[in-house]
Amino acid sequence: MSPAVVVYVLTGLAAVVVVLTRVRLGRTRGAGRLEVGRTLLNLHTGAGVSALVLWVAFLLAPESNPLGGSLVGLAAIGLWWLVALAGLLILVRWLPSRGRHAADERTDSWSQGPGLSVLAHVGMMIGVGVFTWAYLTQVV
Repeated sequence: MSPAVVVYVLTGLAAVVVVLTRVRLGRTRGAGRLEVGRTLLNLHTGAGVSALVLWVAFLLAPESNPLGGSLVGLAAIGLWWLVALAGLLILVRWLPSRGRHAADERTDSWSQGPGLSVLAHVGMMIGVGVFTWAYLTQVV
């Protein structure tokens, strides 16, 4: 499988992570020990949608087109890293809390633990690393 195909597949998976994170945590009571703040969730979604639009424009535009320029790709990479960081901060809600006022763990119908979130957001970090490598080595 060529590296360019891997980048395209990872782009689709990254879109799924952004959408499912929004759907899963956009409700009033999400899974985990603590609810995720709206600001962090909005940052994850906003940066994710922006990164996806810029990245797809960068991937599909011909090199002679200004949208195919390296600044668009660089902006997309920066936004992808922001999404990955926000996703890792979202994972913090699964850390055990101790003390008298610690919140009880909550679950939802999607999982019985942090497995789905860990898979999605650690996978996002790896995917963004691949995007960065592909951009720097001009694979795409």
